[in-house]
Amino acid sequence: MPDALFAHPRLAPLYDSFDRDRGDLPAYLEIVEALRPARIIDVGCGTGTLAVLLAELGYTVTGADPAAASLAVARAKSSAVDWVHAGAGDLRDGSYDLALMTGNVAQVFVTDEEWSAALRGIRRVLRDGGHLVFEARRPEFRAWEEWAADTAPVTREIPGAGLVERRLTVTDVRLPLVTFRTEFRFHADGTVLTSDSTLRFRSPAEIEEALGTAGFEVLDVREAPDRPGRENVFVAGAVCSPQ
Repeated sequence: MPDALFAHPRLAPLYDSFDRDRGDLPAYLEIVEALRPARIIDVGCGTGTLAVLLAELGYTVTGADPAAASLAVARAKSSAVDWVHAGAGDLRDGSYDLALMTGNVAQVFVTDEEWSAALRGIRRVLRDGGHLVFEARRPEFRAWEEWAADTAPVTREIPGAGLVERRLTVTDVRLPLVTFRTEFRFHADGTVLTSDSTLRFRSPAEIEEALGTAGFEVLDVREAPDRPGRENVFVAGAVCSPQ
């Protein structure tokens, strides 16, 4: 099930206001331009920021996400994207040229079984010769230590909701899993809602092995230009059926 941050109808509309710095997207737009795909699927599209941007640039885009509340936000932004209520593992037949996973999407699959199912689902909807591009945080950077040290709340004025305060707390570190809680306090009525999230930090070798089993060949592993030293961006080609 998606985290409440994305699935709760009162929390999903907050995402764009609190996570509005999408400095990661220009690098993806450059990759898309280089690959020139006819059809793109944004897996774990959330509130649809990237999918809408791609559609505005003239691409044929599908946005898929298992969180209905996030998709509702996305649908309100654009009718030019084909919005699909589905997780990566639920994806079936298709003939997409490119699949994208931005943000922490690749790390929400905490078990090997979930990760394998997600990659197989993506492989099913890609044509032979298509591409999968996604990012993953580097475990050696130990990002969770930075999160744990930054405990100051952030407050935003949200249209239709008023002042909302967000506070993030790391609650458990049992590598390769890191769990954190995001608390939202609505000043207008005093409501407090929380969302618990767990991310899995995989090594590049683990990721490459899983990709190979799912029918992909790793073509390139590059630094995320907006976060040097912190993340890897994987570019994989769909070369054969999953083993």
